Amino acid sequence: AIVAARTKIVEGAVGMVEMALEMLSRKDIVHLDEEKKAAMVSNLMVVLCGEKGAQPILNTGTLYQ
Repeated sequence: AIVAARTKIVEGAVGMVEMALEMLSRKDIVHLDEEKKAAMVSNLMVVLCGEKGAQPILNTGTLYQ
């Protein structure tokens, strides 16, 4: 039962991430290269599937340092 519930959570999170990426692109809100897109997907999946609350972290540099 726990595995089935976790599967549903992940499926829902993947759908939400897909929707977010598609909407950002369609509405021309932000242009993400593949590396930034991967970072965004990773961060969203951690937040949406994590068992504990997320802690915000400020990045003072860039992804390209």
